[in-house]
Amino acid sequence: MSRKGMYRRVLIMILIAGLALLFYYAKINIDSRLPKVSLSDYMDNYVKEGKNNGNLDIQVDIGKQKEVYACGFPIGVYLETDGVMVIGTGTIIGTDGLTYEPSISKIQSGDYIVAINDIDVSSKSQLIFLINKYGNKDVILTVRRNDKLIDIRISPIQVSEGEYKLGIWVRDDSQGIGTMTFITSDGEFGALGHGISDVDTGELLNAAGGTLYGASIWGIKKGESGVPGGLYGVISYEDKNILGEIKVNTSIGIYGNIDGKELIEKFNLKPVEVAGRYDIHVGKAYVRTCVSGEVKDYEIYIESIDTECESNKGIVIQVTDKELLKLTNGIVQGMSGSPILQDGKLIGAVTHVFVKDSTRGYGIFIENMLEH
Repeated sequence: MSRKGMYRRVLIMILIAGLALLFYYAKINIDSRLPKVSLSDYMDNYVKEGKNNGNLDIQVDIGKQKEVYACGFPIGVYLETDGVMVIGTGTIIGTDGLTYEPSISKIQSGDYIVAINDIDVSSKSQLIFLINKYGNKDVILTVRRNDKLIDIRISPIQVSEGEYKLGIWVRDDSQGIGTMTFITSDGEFGALGHGISDVDTGELLNAAGGTLYGASIWGIKKGESGVPGGLYGVISYEDKNILGEIKVNTSIGIYGNIDGKELIEKFNLKPVEVAGRYDIHVGKAYVRTCVSGEVKDYEIYIESIDTECESNKGIVIQVTDKELLKLTNGIVQGMSGSPILQDGKLIGAVTHVFVKDSTRGYGIFIENMLEH
């Protein structure tokens, strides 16, 4: 090869190297201007969106980034059932001294009686009145079972003068004390982190609506191994004490409308950012609750996170705060719905206590509550 040809080859190699180096630096500068996305963002969307023909389809849900007011104050709950709930059947003794079972194998625990002889029924007292009105004549009960309406014919049994029975135990309304989880800026609320179920059947109450009242805690039963503790409180069922309206009762909480402005000022609440499940980490966190007469944040430890969980047991927590342990021995009934905060963000709410260890319990992801 001639000397001229050799010089030409060297110049070409230098030119190629220079272009490659220029492209490398340009790529760095371009990349530095791209928005930063955390691994948790990719993981969250990967799990929710899945793969699309081998490609990852990433979509960002801006709604999850909204702020809410994390509450922690006690509430009184009055839930009206949609119909009259049957909690069991049994035997009755008629005026003739014989034993009868008029509803056995016809009515089931968990049924809702919504009408008698085509007359709508909404309360236990109304049910009793109608049964006595028809006397010993057969009645047609319209029952809602597994979201289906069925008609059942039953013969009432006379048990005394002017009194007739069907041999069923029923319940119409439910009430109790829980904890408010969050209030949104547009006047909606979520509370409890689990649904309101019948104490006898364990079935989720089918609610026609309800009312939210203010409540105050006056006593505490500490939790012990095998015996869950609880909060004792007072609910004033007066119109002036109404906080809001319960719209739905779901397996992950109760929801409705509330006039939150006064409550936000009363408890000096500040809006906090909502965090997704992939932003939660094992370690220190806080539970916001009211067991000492004031809403306070108490230290807890997040032991584990089940990111696949869609129920209300995705987070396992342990109470470590000495003050809270002294007051309650950990988690007690009535604390359900207490907000869980980590790194200044709302991540979930307390839902259950471990029966054998009151210092430990479950929490629900706040994103699950917000997506009800």
